[in-house]
Amino acid sequence: MRDEFGHQITEKIATGSGPCRVSLKPFKKGIDKRMLLTHSPFEMDNAYNQPGPIFIHSEEVEEYADIFRFPPEIKADKESFPLTLIGYNKEQQMTISLLVGDDDVDELITEIFDSCPDVEYLHARNAQACCFICKIERINSADAL
Repeated sequence: MRDEFGHQITEKIATGSGPCRVSLKPFKKGIDKRMLLTHSPFEMDNAYNQPGPIFIHSEEVEEYADIFRFPPEIKADKESFPLTLIGYNKEQQMTISLLVGDDDVDELITEIFDSCPDVEYLHARNAQACCFICKIERINSADAL
């Protein structure tokens, strides 16, 4: 069991909340078994291609499906999930990076997209562990209906 970078995939009982990169739900510490692997969420290889750790459930889980809403369990737990939003342009160059802190992540996403027309998409990452959580893309209002 090796990841796309050739690193050994490890499997252990969760010691942290995660989240699971597939379900985008927190792990139950001391209960859930999770796998740790290296992942890069980028399509192009360049200096901003930030491979890093992600966790996924060892058991099969349902993929996060509410794609027009930031994962509510992550949003609600600012202590376990301190967030950074990082914006990238079409060339996959980083254009903005903001700590969410006490701000509302949904409002901050809207503010970034409204004020930074060059931002094509955002990555949400854990601000402490740097784990990739999810990609947030611009949408047309008709797409969200």
